[in-house]
Amino acid sequence: MKDARDTRMGDAHTRAARTKRDRTRRALLDSAAAAFSARGWLQTRVEDVAAAAGVSTATAYNHFPTKHALIGHVYAPLVGPVLAQAAIDLDQGRPVVDALIDHIGALTRVCWRYRALTAAFCAAAQDYTIRVGGPPRPDDEQDPRILVPLTSAIHGLVTYGQLAGALHAYPPATEISGFIINLLLIRSINRPHEPHEQAAELLLTMLFGALRPELLVAGGAAGRPFRRTG
Repeated sequence: MKDARDTRMGDAHTRAARTKRDRTRRALLDSAAAAFSARGWLQTRVEDVAAAAGVSTATAYNHFPTKHALIGHVYAPLVGPVLAQAAIDLDQGRPVVDALIDHIGALTRVCWRYRALTAAFCAAAQDYTIRVGGPPRPDDEQDPRILVPLTSAIHGLVTYGQLAGALHAYPPATEISGFIINLLLIRSINRPHEPHEQAAELLLTMLFGALRPELLVAGGAAGRPFRRTG
């Protein structure tokens, strides 16, 4: 009987510790989201995030070892549903042109909705790229480009379309997906008053101008087949 009681007490302590840890993590993420939105990447300090969350700086670093990891965990849930839907489209064999149009429209809409956080994430990704001097490594859990794999959905859809013959084989999926995401992130900063529909139209025109130019040619010299996509 004593052993059973001790086991129950141990389980209760474990659950309480997990609940406390989850609450602390949530408080840090909420505090970080507010800080990155208000101050941007450079002016946000982990120390200030911790203070606003009511915990020590050491506790903050126990949850998120670097500021790069922190912004990655803040931003990932915002775009997660969009990436998940693209994966569903790919798994179900949806026509790749339709899937790419919807994906880029939805991704642009989310990035514009959270424009300040998008700008902070973009700065963090660029800073980390400079620090490591190259592309992301899959095992680097501090890299915001790994924590928020923005290129993954476009890469997967383009690869599928190229293998199926629905998209031109060049540029390769790795190159064109990186190009489109870089353009999206930079434009979200440089064009603060541009509607997301216009940004999506530009991205789709660049993407299909390279991989399916027939879509543009069919519209004639003045054709804009992706206007108002969002």
